[in-house]
Amino acid sequence: MSGADGTTADRRGDERRPDDGVAGRDVPPGDALPLAPTLPVASAAETRRRLAALARPHRGLAVLTVGVLVAATTAGLLVPRLLGEVVDVVNEGRPTADLDRLALALVVAAVAQGALAGWGMALVGRLGEVLLAALRERVVSRALDVPLADVERTGTGDLVARVCGDVDAVSEATREAVPEIVSSALIIGLTLVGLGALDGRLALAGLAAVPIQVGAARWYLRRSGPIYAAERAAEGARSHEVHGSVVGARTIRAFRLQDVHLDRIDARSRESVRFAVAAGRVRAWFFSRLNGAELVGLGTVLVVGFLLVRNGTITVGAATAAALYFHRLFDPIGGLLLQLDTAQAAGAALARLVGVLAVPPPPEPERPATVRDASVAVEGVRFAYEPGAEVLHGVDLHLRPGERVALVGVSGAGKTTLAKLLVGVHSPAAGTVRLGGAPVDEIGPADLRRTVALVSQEVHVFAGTLADDLRLARPDATDDELRAALDRVGATPWVEALPDGLATVVNDGPHQLGPTEAQQLALARLVLADPRVAVLDEATAEAGSAGARRLEAAADRAVAGRTTLVVAHRLTQAVAADRIVVLDKGTVLEAGTHDELLAAGGAYAELWSAWSATRAPGGARPHAGGAETDGARTDGARTGGVGTAGARPGGNGPDGARPRAQS
Repeated sequence: MSGADGTTADRRGDERRPDDGVAGRDVPPGDALPLAPTLPVASAAETRRRLAALARPHRGLAVLTVGVLVAATTAGLLVPRLLGEVVDVVNEGRPTADLDRLALALVVAAVAQGALAGWGMALVGRLGEVLLAALRERVVSRALDVPLADVERTGTGDLVARVCGDVDAVSEATREAVPEIVSSALIIGLTLVGLGALDGRLALAGLAAVPIQVGAARWYLRRSGPIYAAERAAEGARSHEVHGSVVGARTIRAFRLQDVHLDRIDARSRESVRFAVAAGRVRAWFFSRLNGAELVGLGTVLVVGFLLVRNGTITVGAATAAALYFHRLFDPIGGLLLQLDTAQAAGAALARLVGVLAVPPPPEPERPATVRDASVAVEGVRFAYEPGAEVLHGVDLHLRPGERVALVGVSGAGKTTLAKLLVGVHSPAAGTVRLGGAPVDEIGPADLRRTVALVSQEVHVFAGTLADDLRLARPDATDDELRAALDRVGATPWVEALPDGLATVVNDGPHQLGPTEAQQLALARLVLADPRVAVLDEATAEAGSAGARRLEAAADRAVAGRTTLVVAHRLTQAVAADRIVVLDKGTVLEAGTHDELLAAGGAYAELWSAWSATRAPGGARPHAGGAETDGARTDGARTGGVGTAGARPGGNGPDGARPRAQS
């Protein structure tokens, strides 16, 4: 069961392909694949602002971390200086006591450096994990609140790729790249200070490598940034394609479209590999330039040191210390620049995560309207998923409080779209949808969830205890209230058969719930949420004949006393309704009771005739209790599921009606 979660904003992600020309010849040629619409991607400034806000409560830990790392680096800087003095002691023939003193100082400095560095890395890791945990919680919380219309527009693949793949990329950088970058930056900065303390000319000599390093880094960042951003986008598109194919596997098999979808996945995968290869080529060129910079820098320091020693300006030990200082820069500079690779990928992933945070929450009306009763009024509603391709054309529909109305029609008629307008997933392009006299767009999100709820054929059972799964609908429900809700939908027998009852962990390990049990669980959530208005969108479609009988009876009990719109896939559901509305191509064709519509001889009578023709000889006429449910579906087939590749919700989109496969 999912409650309505507010209106949707008219917002599009960036559909432009990242400019391959930015990377020039670094990207191998390939046909540009159009990218699907995505959720927003944050700018660099917005990303920094969000990170600063996350770090603000942890300023004390950040200061301690930097202080410990500075102390560790300072202790490490003593080692080359002490080794230089050892050279001078030997060169000048001083007493061995001086060597003993220097040896002891070297041991103390090395131990202090190791201990402080270990503590500092632990603090960096702790700070990074704290910030990552805060970011992850905010992103997941916001992702759960993204308007469903946005998720349907962009596809679930993009959102899944962000909260899974992008979080993993940032997590890897937090554990590996951030400690390395912080430590390396401090070592480089303080080592240059040490070189300057020996002799400013030695420090200037070491800077000979900087122009090469800076030029290489600028070249690398200019090219790698767009490549990594394009790679993340390509991976998101690939994830979307794979996810859609998996969810719609039955539909794909029914229409024998396996080769088509495999080709699409292959094309998306090749696109992702193309950018991965480009990134590898850029990295190889980058590190070859870094090796050249090290050669130039060390050679310059040695030459300047030799000249200064020959002039008597510095000692041999000081020149040795300078060479050791510069050599000591090789690893941190290489490590720092090497981690730029991970940092670039993490930066692209972080911008996508912060982009989720940038999606505005469902707006709270300035003056929320009051829901007076359980009536539903749809007046002159028009709706289109894309401009110029209307799905609903001036639909009028009224439900009295407590009335049960069945919505029937062939696939692509607009039934699911109308159901989603009722619960606020979409906003009509024209006309109004009112609940209890209040326009849906003017009802606050919390009140909307309390007023109307949607149960679709696609329900999710979370891995956890059965009680926790039920309390998603009502967190304060007692165990007795949970049992009462389960009993109302006929789930008590299989719940009592579980080894630990309500405390049994379901959908993880041996206790996997079947489609009938999962749908009963969704109906029990509906009972616990206790909305005034219920919308059942093919809520028994996933069950077989025996399961459908149980579910139809369970649905009858769950919606008793509520205003209910049933998107009917079996005509037994229509017979049980107070009134039947026939929708065709986004227009209401006829409405009335079962007997009235049969007598009229219109579209419903044709559907009934087709259904009756599929019954076994001698079969009794179906009744409200669902005694017979094996007949033809009113929409002709079972849905492949919302979010499948290439499909619009409910099969209604700008491309017109899409066939749905009979499983």
